[in-house]
Amino acid sequence: MPLFPVKKEVFEWVKAGSKTIDIRKGGARSGAVAVFQLGAHCLRLQITKKETGNLREIVRPDNFRSIIPTAENVDGAVEYLQRLYGDGDGLFTAYYLHIPKK
Repeated sequence: MPLFPVKKEVFEWVKAGSKTIDIRKGGARSGAVAVFQLGAHCLRLQITKKETGNLREIVRPDNFRSIIPTAENVDGAVEYLQRLYGDGDGLFTAYYLHIPKK
């Protein structure tokens, strides 16, 4: 079960269901449930799919808003992720999440 510490903004996106794909640097972690943690608060969500590659391969026009809901385009989503991880080089994994309907 992967544990993903997140910023408040990201936690709120996931909680609201506007972020359904989470990108992490490195290869895919084992487990079918992702745990998003913000301090003492946790969200547990089913992982429905994992995709690995470089940022430009996994952040595309058809999915960038599911990754960074406030991004206006693919470049904006990639730049947001580069600020988090320092650069866009190397292997990244996209975790597709099942957000239950409320």
